[in-house]
Amino acid sequence: MKTLYIDCGMGAAGDMLTAALLELVPDKDGFIMRLNRIWDRSLKNVRTVTERTEKCGITGTGVHVLVDGVSEHEPGHIHSHEHEDAHTHHHDGHQHDHDDHHDGHNNGHDAHHDHDHDDHHGSHHHVSMNDIMSTIDGMDIPEGVKKAAGAVYQSIAEAEGKVHGKPVTEIHFHEVGMADAIADVVSVCLLMDEIGADRVIASPINTGSGTVRCAHGIMPVPAPATAELLRDMPIYSGDESGELCTPTGAALLRYYVNEFGNMPVMKVSGIGYGMGHKDFDRPNCVRVMFGEISAREEVTGLACNIDDMTGEEMGYATERLLKEGAREAYVIPVFMKKSRPGYELRVLCDIKDRDRMVESIFRYTTTIGIRESVYKRYVMDRTVDEMYTSYGNVRIKRSSGYGSRKSKFEYDDLSAVADKEGVGLREAREYCTDDLRRG
Repeated sequence: MKTLYIDCGMGAAGDMLTAALLELVPDKDGFIMRLNRIWDRSLKNVRTVTERTEKCGITGTGVHVLVDGVSEHEPGHIHSHEHEDAHTHHHDGHQHDHDDHHDGHNNGHDAHHDHDHDDHHGSHHHVSMNDIMSTIDGMDIPEGVKKAAGAVYQSIAEAEGKVHGKPVTEIHFHEVGMADAIADVVSVCLLMDEIGADRVIASPINTGSGTVRCAHGIMPVPAPATAELLRDMPIYSGDESGELCTPTGAALLRYYVNEFGNMPVMKVSGIGYGMGHKDFDRPNCVRVMFGEISAREEVTGLACNIDDMTGEEMGYATERLLKEGAREAYVIPVFMKKSRPGYELRVLCDIKDRDRMVESIFRYTTTIGIRESVYKRYVMDRTVDEMYTSYGNVRIKRSSGYGSRKSKFEYDDLSAVADKEGVGLREAREYCTDDLRRG
């Protein structure tokens, strides 16, 4: 299974993720040329450039998004995702106090930049979520990448809306800040599409510590919108002072990461370092590792003994548990205290679903106690192919791994052939097998 592991020990930002993933593609320069061709058609005066940079003796890639030739890290640049709805905007004095929500990409820089509007951008324009979605939709990129980029931006707007008590339709973005932010989001989505990981795992996320200055005063790190995006994800406050995880970084991790934890046992084929723009006592970078892992996973096993339910009631309970997400749910006849006949109910589920499944077992059964175990499962890689036969389309489930290959017809399709031809399941299987051999 192709797996990407993201080390977020120094947080995450859009440009750092771009830079780290860029080191995994075979033709880095060609990819940057491709990005800039996309920007030429869709984003005004935007360029992506890279540089080799060193942090604490480690060499990696740094990425800059230039708008009108100016990097987002230079003083006076309007940072990504700064929203008009949360700003103090004085047209008469041409002054912006910037909101806490930004993707400063500097991994620790002060978020507060008050400046006059007669700077090099000279723009008062703001854009809505519809404008952003239209921009992404008009890009010459795969549909799957458009969907991913739109979903990432939607989550950012929803977080901002929740923090400020406004609907997404009232969230607006600085036009210039929008351009470099879209570049970061689309770049990461394109790279993820090209890398093609089957699973993405990330470490717990270092948010940084201390405070950040924003339009409404001094806010704790993580800033409110970032904290909202990090909801339900494992985070911690490290020793580094400043904001390490930006809203864009948090939104991208939220969209792509399947699970959080330590790096699994894997055969690493690629390593990338995406550098931040501030120096700390430890390397300020996002590190990614790409490789193959055996399809081994951990699942939770839940079990209980029951002697006061009928067979019908047990059948109903197992059906409900399967519909609610159990990997497996089955019963075993057992003898209980005083040789009373009963059942042992066994349920396997994803670890993340454990609490919900415990609630369901208590709801659908009479048990008053549940045992828990953690199992390691070795599973083969599985695909489903649809094949045309003279009896109709039939799906074939194929499995491979650990030196073995297996295949079998999908039961529902095979039973449909049996019903149509008026034969048993064995004969239907033989019919389809012979037909595929002839074809």
